[in-house]
Order: sequence, then C-alpha cells, then structure tokens
Amino acid sequence: MASQKRIRVGDVPIGGGSPVVVQSMTLTNTNDVEATLGQIRRLADAGCELVRVAVPGRADADALPAIVAGSPLPVIADIHFNASLALRAIDAGVASVRINPGNIGGPDKVEQVVSGAKAAGVPMRIGANSGSLPDHLRQFATSDPPGALVEAALEEVRLLEKLDYHEFKISVKSSSVPVMIQAYRQLSAKVPYPLHLGVTEAGPPFTGTVKSAIGMGSLLADGIGDTMRVSLTADPVEEVKVAWEILRVLGLRHKGPVMIACPSCGRTNVDVLELAERVEERLAGYDEVFEVAVMGCAVNGPGEAGDADFGIAGGRDAGFIYAHGEVLRKVSQTALVEELFAEIDAWIAAGMVRPERKTRKLKLPVVAAGSA
Repeated sequence: MASQKRIRVGDVPIGGGSPVVVQSMTLTNTNDVEATLGQIRRLADAGCELVRVAVPGRADADALPAIVAGSPLPVIADIHFNASLALRAIDAGVASVRINPGNIGGPDKVEQVVSGAKAAGVPMRIGANSGSLPDHLRQFATSDPPGALVEAALEEVRLLEKLDYHEFKISVKSSSVPVMIQAYRQLSAKVPYPLHLGVTEAGPPFTGTVKSAIGMGSLLADGIGDTMRVSLTADPVEEVKVAWEILRVLGLRHKGPVMIACPSCGRTNVDVLELAERVEERLAGYDEVFEVAVMGCAVNGPGEAGDADFGIAGGRDAGFIYAHGEVLRKVSQTALVEELFAEIDAWIAAGMVRPERKTRKLKLPVVAAGSA
C-alpha cells in the first residue's frame, strides 16, 4: 500500500501522495568541498532531487556547512557508527540524516541523535540492509530473508516511535531482487511511513539497470515507494538517468522527451540503430516532454507509433516525417533527422500545442520505401 505519512527533506515533500523523488549519492571524498559540489551540480543538472554524502569522519562533517551552503539540492548526511558525527551534521544544516539505529552506539546514542533532529526539524532515513543485519536476526534471515529485513526495520521504527519521533522514511534493501520486493511489500502493509527504494549493490550499468528496473519498477507499479536510488557501479549521473527512465516508463513522472524505436528486422532498408542513436543524442538536449518514434519501415512501426508527437519512418532511399498522427512529407534518407528536429523546434517555439487527432493510428502511403 502507498505511504500515508508525509515528511519534507529540505523543500522536497516525500510520501503521502507526493511524486516519487529521485535520489543519488556522491562518490567524492566529502571533505573535498569543490569536488563534492561539482558532482552535486552535475547530478542536479541530470534531474537528481536529493543527494546523499558520506560522512565517515570529522573532516567530512567539518566540510558540510560549505557543502550545504553551495548545494543546489537538499543534502543528506550518511552516518554510521558515530552519533557525534550525526549531531555535527545536523548542526551543519543538512536537510536529513541517514542513520542505522542498530550501529550508532546503543539506545542512548539514538536518543541523542533523535533529540538533535527534533530540535532542528530534521527528518531521518532509517532501515535495514541484508548485508548488515543485527546478530540476533541472522539465523532468522537464513529461513526468511525478507522477514528478517522487515523485522530489523520494525525494531528501528519501534525505537523511534518510543522517542515520539515520526519524521523518517525507511528502507529494506537487498542485492537480491526477489528478497527486496517481498520485504518492501511486507513493510508497506505494516507502516504508514514513506519508503526509500533500492536494490543495494546492484552492479555495473547493464546488470544494475536490469535489477533496479525489475525490483523498483515492480513496487512502483503497485504504488509502493516514495524515494528511489538506482545503485550502480558507475558515474552517479547514470543512476539518475536510469531512475528517471523507470519513472517515465511507468507513467509516474515525466522529464524530457521519450523515444520509442522498433527493434529492426529484415524488412528494413535503413540502419535503425544508427538512426535511433542519432535521434537519442539530439533529444538529450531537450527538457520539454514529448514523444518521438523512430521506425525502420512502414509495415508495423508507424501504426504502432501513431500516438507519438513526432516520428520518422525510414526507407530504401527516402523516408517519412510525421507529426501528431499525420504524415507531413517524404524526404531523402540523409535529411530525415534534420527535418525531424526542424519540426520539433518549430512546434516548441509555437507553444507546443497538440492538435486534435483525426485518427489515433497513423497509416503511411503504400509507396513508402522499405516495405517489402
């Protein structure tokens, strides 16, 4: 079930029906303020909305005031093992702290951090990770990995509720996609708090993208999840790109253009891959929301992509430009991409008005090349 409780991390609302928020984490040494802010700015440009920075030592905590002051995004301090660092982060003005109440030094240390967070109006992220469960739950994890994750998280929830603190979101992350999905489903039925989704240690871009899309996508499709981080062994900007694509594919949020393209086949007389890559590269420069179709022939593609705002259908020597369900004109193969973007730019300049469609599906003339 969807979360009922809403919190705010900086000026970003989370949970309680708010849009799913895209989060990432810097890879820099946090005490290198210039490098950390540079990476945060790149993440913001890519569409990141919350950023987490590691605070493993005092030098990192000392850098937080400058990072908070210069960051275009709300900054979350990632704290483990040291309650005093969490308190220093709160004093530095971070928008949130991520702690694991089980490793922060005991209930009295948790109470100190909660007191500081309450006084500053700072929310937290708590939760469990299958790689760092408390000792008393390890045997339980052997027979019921999702159940152990959920119980570990609920123990933290009960501790914070006992301290009359309710401004937090929860994660139950695992590198196993089935375990992660089951754990979040169980937890969502037991708590009203926002949930932070992630497949931990998902891996390099290809593997990590597949695991994250299946794991988080399955939950988001059912309304479970309020913030998300795609954990890739890669530049964190790639995490943000994948996260937005997951949200766009599910129809939950939209940022920038969406491209659909046919997989190519023996009917085509055009290099669909090369054509699609050229279009995709050009689309990266647009923030406006619209859909573009890249098709290799006039057999199935145009009909399937007739709902796109714009599109091209390639052929042997020429292809077609179409817009809003209508064929515009036939152009030479070499001019397809330039002509497509000329139409897109003119439409944007005119205010992006979508005309009423005569038909929902586009039919190209039989004379289209490449329709063998």
